[in-house]
Amino acid sequence: MGAGKSAVGRQLARLLHMSFVDSDDEIEARTGVDIPFIFEKEGEAGFRKREAKVIDALSAMDGVVLATGGGAVVDPQNRSHLGARGFVVYLHTTVEQQLARTSKGRERPLLENGDRVKILGDLMEVRDPLYREIADLVVETDGRKVRAVADEIIDRL
Repeated sequence: MGAGKSAVGRQLARLLHMSFVDSDDEIEARTGVDIPFIFEKEGEAGFRKREAKVIDALSAMDGVVLATGGGAVVDPQNRSHLGARGFVVYLHTTVEQQLARTSKGRERPLLENGDRVKILGDLMEVRDPLYREIADLVVETDGRKVRAVADEIIDRL
């Protein structure tokens, strides 16, 4: 969360002349409602079920740069699909940077109730090893501009 997946993904897709797809945007398009509404009505479990279906479909596509939601990696089936079907780039950022980036803009259902630093730290503790498990490339994003991160990914491909 807050690593720059969507922004970097869009830039990377432009530079590579590929299509860009964001799994959260696709879920919203399919349901006609936003992610916070899905969390409110179905809880995280309901959202994750929808997310798994979307990632299964999107990860099977050719010629796309796919940005997933931050928690997609928790589901073993998602990890399997992503790892087997594509080149996975893990955009790593510190909790401090995540806190700064998530304090403005989009609603973040997982950060709505409680100590944001603790929540982000707990999520990082669970998710970081899972991202590293399937990542073909790990790129640090703290304090970096979107274009610089995208250029590094291309250079390292």
